Amino acid sequence: MRHLNTPSLAIARQSLRDTMDRAGWPSSTIFDAQLALVELLVNAWRHGETPAPLVCIITAPGTLRVSVSDESPTLPECRALPGLAESGRGLQLVEGLTHRWGVDPQQRGKSVWFELDAAA
Repeated sequence: MRHLNTPSLAIARQSLRDTMDRAGWPSSTIFDAQLALVELLVNAWRHGETPAPLVCIITAPGTLRVSVSDESPTLPECRALPGLAESGRGLQLVEGLTHRWGVDPQQRGKSVWFELDAAA
């Protein structure tokens, strides 16, 4: 397992908070988005083939889209796990916190993303 870069996680969370604060998103939604972002980053660091995935935060009117890219061609899947499993629930968490999530295969690797709608 790769070492998780905690300062990078803090910077990513703060950057997302700043972006959402400026756009007037409520604190509870910001918290959910930050948690989902951390799950995507941790997955990319654990399973991706690059040491530092690219994080893109894109806002459109009323919609926030966050994507994390890595160079691994392996696509993640949200799967049911036994009750005592110690890991593997990250995408279930992302699915529960966000309005949509998905994976876009790239020429090298993939981009895993989620969206939140302000109106929802």
